[in-house]
Order: sequence, then C-alpha cells, then structure tokens
Amino acid sequence: MKNFLARRGNYDELDDSALVALAKEDKQAFGELYSRYLKKIYSYVYHRTGNTHDAEDLTAKVFMRALSHIGNYEDRGLPFQAWLYRIAHNIVANWHRDQGRRKIIALDDYVAHSLKSDAPDRLAEESEEQAQLMEAVQRLPEDRQQLLLLKFIEGMSNAQIGAIMGRTEGAVKSLYHRTLLALRDDLQPAAEAAAQRRLGGAVAGRQR
Repeated sequence: MKNFLARRGNYDELDDSALVALAKEDKQAFGELYSRYLKKIYSYVYHRTGNTHDAEDLTAKVFMRALSHIGNYEDRGLPFQAWLYRIAHNIVANWHRDQGRRKIIALDDYVAHSLKSDAPDRLAEESEEQAQLMEAVQRLPEDRQQLLLLKFIEGMSNAQIGAIMGRTEGAVKSLYHRTLLALRDDLQPAAEAAAQRRLGGAVAGRQR
C-alpha cells in the first residue's frame, strides 16, 4: 500500500518512517518532510534567535543539512522530528558562538501565562512581572531555556522533549520542576517588593 501511495505521489498519507526511507532516493518525499516540519523548526529557531532574518537563514540551513545527511539517518529510537530538532539546536548553538551573541529566548505572552499557571507562587500576574519573568528565563542555563521553549512554544510532551535533549522522560520532568523552582526563587524578591508597593499604595489611598 505504501509503495502504491508513493507511486501516486500521496506522500502526505505516509508516516515519517516511510517518508524518510523514500527521501533517501526521492527528493519529492523529502519535500513532504520539509512541508510537514517547516513551521515547527522555524518557530523553534525564531525563538532562539529573536529575529526573522536569522531564523529564516538558519531554518534553511537545518533542512539543507538534513537533506545532505538523510542517507545516514537510522531510526534507532530517535524519531525523525527529534533528529531535526537536534540539528536545529546544533546550528543555532554554533550561530550564537560564532556571532558572540547572548543566548536569547524571545518568550511571548503565551509562555508567560503558561509559566504563571504552573509556578508555585503564581508570580507573573501583571505586565511588569511578566517582563521580569522573561528576564529570569534568560538567566537560566541553556538546557533549561531549551526545555521551556520546547514545552511552551512547541507544546511538546516530556517524552518528546527527552528524545530531543537526549534525556529520559523522568529526567525531563525533574529538570522542569527544578527549573520552575529556580524561577520562583529568582522572582521571589521582585514579587515581594511589588506586593509591598501595592500594600503601600492601598494604605496611602485609605489615609486620604
């Protein structure tokens, strides 16, 4: 059935494993893989670089490298999607090193709200606190930034993240909780100061 579908060009009905096998000899099959994962890889790269120009350039390099090495790819417990993300991670890491740039995740409001819902003390409730949250995330080690990016921007499960980061699902879960605790500890002084300001403002208002 898969060979019949391939002959008809219905690549979109094939799973990744079948497409990869075909893509080793058929560029049209690789084109389907490209279409399937372009938006996801671009989103990942964009949130690691923070601008569209570099994101577009590096995303193209990811797929060029994948195409040139697909003949060597073997599914040994590493799904094709995870393999692509590893390539993207390496290319972006090299870009940061070559450019001497600070590693950045351009977190958006969705991530801020997601972190707020899971963080122990719900620290990011206002725009000022959301900005402080983003700064705190940028101070995290790269692996923890990557974890938050994959979880909140890409919406991946712990198992999927583990495949990309080369960790077990349990290790990812543990790292995630340690990361949230680290963010809480980092943000706690700012949250307490903000609470004091609000309390002071309320008291001043009652005294008028």
